[in-house]
Amino acid sequence: GRSEGAMVTFDSPAGPIEVFTTRPDTLWGATFMVLAPEHPLVEGLTSDDQRRAVEDYVAASSARSELERMEDSREKSGVFTGGYATNPVNGAQVPVWIADYVLISYGTGAIMAVPAHDQRDFEFARHFDLGIVPVIQPDGGDKLLEEDMEESYVGPGTMVDSGPISGIATNTEKGRKNPSVAAAIDWLEENGAGREDVNYRLRDWLISRQRYWGSPIPIIHKADGTMETVPDEDLPVVLPEDVDFVPTGRSPLTYHEPFLNTVDSEGEPARRETDTLDTFMCSSWYWLRYLSPHLDTAPFDPEEAAYWLPVDTYTGGAEHAVMHLLYARFFIKAMRDMGLLDETASIMKDHGRDPNEIRHEPWLQLRNQGQVLGEERIGDEVAIDGEWRGELFLADSITVAPGATGEIVGELMGRTERVMQVAQGDAVVTVEAKPDVRVDIASIPGSNDVNQLKHHLDVERMSKSRGNVVNPDELVKAHGADTVRTYLMFAFDWLKGGPWDTRGIAGSRRFLDDVWKIGSAEYSPDEAADEASAHLRRKVHQAIQKVSADMEDFKWNTAVATMMSLRNEMLDALRDSNVSAEVWNEAVSTLLRLLAPIAPHITEELWRSRGEVASIHSSEWPEFDPDVARDNTVTMVIQVNGKVRDRVEVSADITGADAEAAAMASAKIAEWTSQGEVRKVITRPPKLVNIVVA
Repeated sequence: GRSEGAMVTFDSPAGPIEVFTTRPDTLWGATFMVLAPEHPLVEGLTSDDQRRAVEDYVAASSARSELERMEDSREKSGVFTGGYATNPVNGAQVPVWIADYVLISYGTGAIMAVPAHDQRDFEFARHFDLGIVPVIQPDGGDKLLEEDMEESYVGPGTMVDSGPISGIATNTEKGRKNPSVAAAIDWLEENGAGREDVNYRLRDWLISRQRYWGSPIPIIHKADGTMETVPDEDLPVVLPEDVDFVPTGRSPLTYHEPFLNTVDSEGEPARRETDTLDTFMCSSWYWLRYLSPHLDTAPFDPEEAAYWLPVDTYTGGAEHAVMHLLYARFFIKAMRDMGLLDETASIMKDHGRDPNEIRHEPWLQLRNQGQVLGEERIGDEVAIDGEWRGELFLADSITVAPGATGEIVGELMGRTERVMQVAQGDAVVTVEAKPDVRVDIASIPGSNDVNQLKHHLDVERMSKSRGNVVNPDELVKAHGADTVRTYLMFAFDWLKGGPWDTRGIAGSRRFLDDVWKIGSAEYSPDEAADEASAHLRRKVHQAIQKVSADMEDFKWNTAVATMMSLRNEMLDALRDSNVSAEVWNEAVSTLLRLLAPIAPHITEELWRSRGEVASIHSSEWPEFDPDVARDNTVTMVIQVNGKVRDRVEVSADITGADAEAAAMASAKIAEWTSQGEVRKVITRPPKLVNIVVA
């Protein structure tokens, strides 16, 4: 996270204490300082009478995680060091405390505390009875007084009791967009008391892993304890494939002698590093290696990178946003700063591309896919006989058959091994099947057992434990790969996903059957009609426009829906044989090319059967003609006093005067206009006419 503010130095007997603050304008309200317990100046600031308390607090803090220390709900804790520091803006001596809510890993590990205008500082000050000095007064409200304040004030207002910046307005903007912050930064720099600064909440990344899986770290440990890198000509270091995985709690690399033992640059015996890299190290730049995977002289070919990068679209789950994507962006920026992208940028410039495209972001756009959920399934209707034992029913027999009767009859809602929940009326009964239970399932021939019973499934994430996983191999075997692909693209919004519907896949199969009928038809017009030909051609070009836009925007479901609509138009034309052969062939060629990314196999086969030599997947994407796609007529809505009273078909290029005339000619509208005087007619041709009647 980027924070804009100032770096300010507080002098102390132990040395200067640097503090980063986003609100340097509130320095005049700083009444104490807080250091992280691990801060290096804590020991020097601690007085003799406070030393024991400080040491005990430091020891206790070291046992807490950063997450625990940052919890807002925790009771405030801290210890006064006994030392003081000098506020650089007014020379005030402010007490220095330590508290575990200040982290050494963020900023400088020290904060100036302004309790009047920071809630955490306010709570700390009230808890330890420290001073509170308001330096922002809200405009038009009651004056803030220390004794009356029940919480900090963080809103806009005017600076008060703040020396040279008193009277300056303050707002809630960040950095120099806040006038009081800008004025404070200028004063600090002019007086040598601080400087403008930007802070990032970055932490060190521990990239080594004590495991086999991962890229070996190319480091050699020499006998004298020093380390050296593996020479370039010996890279990459490859994982051995003959390791023994035994339960030692150690990576097998640590005891695999052929890998472990090596020589250093002087030919002396040495030991290879056995830690491997965090796999994020590789996934943070993999797309660069994809460009030239067989190149053995560099990570990637700059010529290829200049052509292909940055990546147009990245698709993946939203869970990657805070790790993989963040690391990948960091890699690109680090590579830029190291000069590893300079040659690529130069080649891009030579070819008329903006070299800055490669220097900042690895991808141009991100699309997170939704999740296909398991479909709802009604559980078996079970009829159970047995005996009660308290609130538990022990089952002697379980029958699944139409009209079966038993002491307990209802839907099987859930099952774990032999324990089941059965819905009986408004209640849910817990049933345990005895070890020798008799199970009869009419629809499954042969002997049956409880594992064949189907329990109710809600719409939720697919998982093996829930029993709601859909096996795509079985679907492909039953319906074909193109049918499964088409259904996946048609049934779900890419960004949202949704529940699987086994019955829905049949619709995609019927669609592809129709496409096969259309693509393999030997079309010969009986008597081509100009109007019919123009109509089909208009629908074709409208489909090109809609599908092209939808695919660019990852709206696969509406793209397929548009192609289904075009299918209907073409089936009508095929039945009536009333469009010209030229228009029909254009329509078939267009439909196959639009559908090719969704159903690549059937479209390729039909494409070749129509005499095409090259693959459909290397053909040109169809382009729409806006003049052809334009509707000749549109539906115009007619309102009276803002309420829809009629709809009429009008020319797409109708004028305002003609639109008004068409509206007035409507018999339905005449019924309304006859009830009063027409005061005004508002026309928005060709879509709308609104008549105001008084």
